[in-house]
Formats: sequence, structure tokens, C-alpha cells
Amino acid sequence: MVGIDVGTKRVGLARTDLLKTIASPVGTYAPDQVIDELKSIEEEAPIDKFIVGWPLTPKGEEGSATIMVEKFIKKLSRSFPDIEIIKVDESHTSNKAMEVMIESGVPQKKRKQKERLDRIAAAIILQTYLDQNI
Repeated sequence: MVGIDVGTKRVGLARTDLLKTIASPVGTYAPDQVIDELKSIEEEAPIDKFIVGWPLTPKGEEGSATIMVEKFIKKLSRSFPDIEIIKVDESHTSNKAMEVMIESGVPQKKRKQKERLDRIAAAIILQTYLDQNI
């Protein structure tokens, strides 16, 4: 399984271990490079599901960010027609990612790197799915 945190400037990716119990950050990529990176990841080991962060508003409604993610999902679906795509509410994942970095002792200067935050957010999205479904 691969977790995906879609953004306008960057897309964070995470992957599970073989037992599908732990999500680990993979990297952060430009939106136009993600499909190629996912193809590379799939060459290493088959991907059975994509777990994509679904950005709801604080009121739990869809907004402009969900439209952007829906476009990404359509592109993902065309590139990987046989892989299931699951949406997971990504509310507060950026805050959780920041908390994880603080608890892990990541220096403040490195915590400001958005790329690091995005890949950790992808891991949190994937871990949320694993915790609820495996």
C-alpha cells in the first residue's frame, strides 16, 4: 500500500512494510513527477492500494482542495487502472506530522521544510487507514 498526501506544490508519499502494519515516509515529489515515481515504487514491489488523503473542510465538507485531489485521483486511476484507490479524511494530518517531528527531536529549522512535513503527513494518512482496517 502507498499513502499519498496531495498538494498543489508537492505530493508526499509513504509505503507500508511487508506485513502492512507500519507506514513509513518515502519522499516528496512535484505533482508532475508523482506518477513516474509511483511506477518506480511498483517495480520494486506490487502496490495493492493507494490511500489518498481527502481534504475536508473543518465542517466536514468538500471544497476546492477536494476538487484538486479528485483530479489527481482521476490521473492516478488512468495510470494504475487495476489498483484500488481509497480516500481517507486527512483532517489535522499536518498538525500531527508537526507533533511527530517535535516528539522525534527534529530541529526547528528542519521542521520548517515543507517537503518533510508532506511525506510525514502521507505516512500518517496511511497509518490511519492501517489502524482502522487491518
